[in-house]
Amino acid sequence: MASYADVLQYLSSLDYPAEKDDVVREAEREGAPPDVLKALRALPPVDYANGNEVARSAGIDAAPEVDATQRNLQARDPHTRVSQHLRGI
Repeated sequence: MASYADVLQYLSSLDYPAEKDDVVREAEREGAPPDVLKALRALPPVDYANGNEVARSAGIDAAPEVDATQRNLQARDPHTRVSQHLRGI
């Protein structure tokens, strides 16, 4: 499966905003492997502002080392590290 870093690597020289076809063409030109191309060909046909947006839209996990349980715990975190005066904002 394609990783977040793989997608960004093969799109590093692409100028944004870019359409889906531009994204796929660039990845092909850069020699992206089949799993990366498959993920990019499945993208919705919209304009993308940057590589991170492309990777997120392709459904590629930015942190695959974090399992579902850890994600759920992080989502429930009350953000206690935020300064008291900012908690009400």
